Amino acid sequence: MSVLSDKPVHLYDTTLRDGTQGEGFQLSVFDKLRIAERLDGFGIDYIEGGWPGSNPKDVEFFQEAKKLKLGHAKLAAFGSTRRMNTPVEEDAQVRLLLEAETPVVTIFGKSWELHVTEVLRTTVEENIAMIYDTVAHLKKNGREVIYDAEHFFDGYKDAPQHALNTLKAAAEGGASCLVLCDTNGGTLPAEVMEICAEVQKAIPGVPVGIHTHNDCELGVANAVAAVQAGAVQVQGTINGYGERTGNCNLTSVIPILQLKMGLKVIGELEKLQDLSYFVDDVSNNPHFARAAFVGRTAFAHKGGMHVNAVQKLARSYEHIEPGAVGNEQNILVSELSGQSNILMKAEQVGLALEKGSAEAKAVLQTVKDRENEGYSYEAAGGSLELLIRRELGNYEKPFELKEYHTSFRQYRDGHNPVCEATVKLYVGEVPEYTVAEGHGVVNALDKALRAALRPFYPEISDVTLVDYKVRIIDGHDATAAKTRVLIVSSDGKENWGTVGVSENIIEASWIALVDGIDLFLQRRK
Repeated sequence: MSVLSDKPVHLYDTTLRDGTQGEGFQLSVFDKLRIAERLDGFGIDYIEGGWPGSNPKDVEFFQEAKKLKLGHAKLAAFGSTRRMNTPVEEDAQVRLLLEAETPVVTIFGKSWELHVTEVLRTTVEENIAMIYDTVAHLKKNGREVIYDAEHFFDGYKDAPQHALNTLKAAAEGGASCLVLCDTNGGTLPAEVMEICAEVQKAIPGVPVGIHTHNDCELGVANAVAAVQAGAVQVQGTINGYGERTGNCNLTSVIPILQLKMGLKVIGELEKLQDLSYFVDDVSNNPHFARAAFVGRTAFAHKGGMHVNAVQKLARSYEHIEPGAVGNEQNILVSELSGQSNILMKAEQVGLALEKGSAEAKAVLQTVKDRENEGYSYEAAGGSLELLIRRELGNYEKPFELKEYHTSFRQYRDGHNPVCEATVKLYVGEVPEYTVAEGHGVVNALDKALRAALRPFYPEISDVTLVDYKVRIIDGHDATAAKTRVLIVSSDGKENWGTVGVSENIIEASWIALVDGIDLFLQRRK
């Protein structure tokens, strides 16, 4: 029997199978292959690819996966025990598991007597035989077999001896690891620890693993509890994707195991955030900003007292170094800010702002006044940098606006509507007047502004708009309400946010638009 002994805890990823059962999480065959390669490069030990034969996509995946050159991970096919009252050699699903030709096969069986009698509608004896026969058959055919004991904790709490007998059948069949599954996600950490300990007493010498769901927001906590009780394999998904509320989140449990518990499970933990973002991007899902360890706000500091302390000693408000998981410290600036927020932001962009100086006080006061008017600088670091530059005198106005005009014409003869913008400005003493059409008035304004500036600043061709967001600040004023516009610009290497506020959405858009180009030109001076 194989014993997991080369690492203190083995990581088993089921993003490609259990993760895809989550609402809104879908992957093509190509997506699954890309993620498998990335997981292998990160150092995951087992990658569960799917259920061969359950759908055409998984059939194709396992055919293509044979071409993968994995350097570390073992690929696992997933399935169930043989059907009741069917010889294992004649079971089509078991045959497909072998035809996938993966080095590892993971099967699940019923641990809860309720499921045996009410769902499978068979006998306890036949269920035990189904588990033993399937594991033994797969083992005989040269596969490493991992046994997932479905609903184990519910089954153990209902009938302990029956649940243990199912594990014994898998162990006697040759399973390399007995994975205890909290399939309904309703078990508490103290129960997980106690039951894991009891399993190891009853079945000594066989490695135990843990597979948890997050229905009580305890998926990670329960996995940690199992490891503390002796489990040597943790199953989960990247970013916690999965059925209902999701599975144990590997992007949380991995740094806990390594940084908090001192268990070496990954060689290059600093690649964690990149992996997290990669899976989100490939699956076309937004990244959760507040995710522990890897989220954009995981190391964000906003309150003035907090920032002041972080400036002196980062670990006073950071439980780990952000870089350990590939993240970074983020100092937010708002009406809650103190001078420390402003000083650290200035330092980050290479501007020398002195504590207690008139300039620092002026910037802070301007931020507070503008936030009161509806501005928000949390995601508009570009506008904040311009504000600091102006106060420091480190600013040269690239152009002088004379006027701009926008129009929208809707035709009744089936002709497409036309959005047009004109911009009049001076660059030094030279006047420029341009007209442009666009998909909407903001796009037309953007085109007209660029056309006017390009003869003087050809480098603005490198700048693109990557995001545009509008928020109504005070809706009770109805159509007269103030509007906040946030624009994110990019030069292909770096992104920066700028903000504009006005009762007029076009004016708010213009302010944010001009700030985005203005900052780019200031940095290029």
